[in-house]
Amino acid sequence: MTAATQKATTVECRNCGAKNRVPAVAEGTPRCGKCGTPLRWVVDATDAEFHAVVDESSLPVLVDVWAPWCGPCRMVSPALEKLAGELAGHLKLVKVNADDNPTVSRRFEVQSIPTLVLLDHGEVVDKQIGALPENRLRSWLESKLPAGA
Repeated sequence: MTAATQKATTVECRNCGAKNRVPAVAEGTPRCGKCGTPLRWVVDATDAEFHAVVDESSLPVLVDVWAPWCGPCRMVSPALEKLAGELAGHLKLVKVNADDNPTVSRRFEVQSIPTLVLLDHGEVVDKQIGALPENRLRSWLESKLPAGA
């Protein structure tokens, strides 16, 4: 078992309030163990875990390449996490620290942060560079995600 398959976060269900462990890597979509509601799926990934966490995901993945010292990155992060909650069951948000994970940055030719890369089954759907307000991020995501998301 790799570190990525063992890593999990605790997520509170927005429907019933139950606390659930959500793994970084899983088949399908994480759902609340109590009521079955899809859960927000937000994962921090490293270069070593990236393939398992992102490329093998059955859901579309929004990769947020950021850095802790980046003001615009810190401004956009809450909006991304909120959107991940709204799109629970349809999107996985994966946050990658550019300073600590140069392989991911090179793979997506990141030259400025934040850089958002939307992937579906490991293939790039679209890329967004720079911080956008929440409403523009929502519009961008909704226009690029598969129908029904």
